[in-house]
Amino acid sequence: MTRAFAVPAAEPAVAVSHFLTRLRFETDVADVRADLDAAVPDLVVVDSRGEAAWAQGHLPGAVHLPTARIAAAAAGTVPAGTRVVTYCWGPGCDGATRAALEFARLGYPVKEMRGGYEYWVREGLPVATATGLTHRPVDDLTAAGPAVACDC
Repeated sequence: MTRAFAVPAAEPAVAVSHFLTRLRFETDVADVRADLDAAVPDLVVVDSRGEAAWAQGHLPGAVHLPTARIAAAAAGTVPAGTRVVTYCWGPGCDGATRAALEFARLGYPVKEMRGGYEYWVREGLPVATATGLTHRPVDDLTAAGPAVACDC
């Protein structure tokens, strides 16, 4: 007996619907990086963490808008209709989900970046700080390193 399929897999049509739905709501660190590197127009990446976390480091090009301020400040910070990607600390934090919910309530097309700041840093990607850009070593449990692409 297989443990992975002890509960049978969904019918293919149901699986297609499920996986498309997930991709409508979430994106990953690699895709966000590719979009930032390509300077995709009408895309804003929002860091929903607090002041101290933002100061510790954030994605280059991200906008700082803590979740509690989104309802009041989004319109003055992010133009209407702009596509938004939210992130917070990491996969164990619901901050990016709450932030995405606030942007959705305001009518923005929005996705949450899975893995958050934690996976951005663990993949060795650049982090903006008050002293400039920095990198941490690639965590080989989350990324293969700069010489090996996931190609997924």
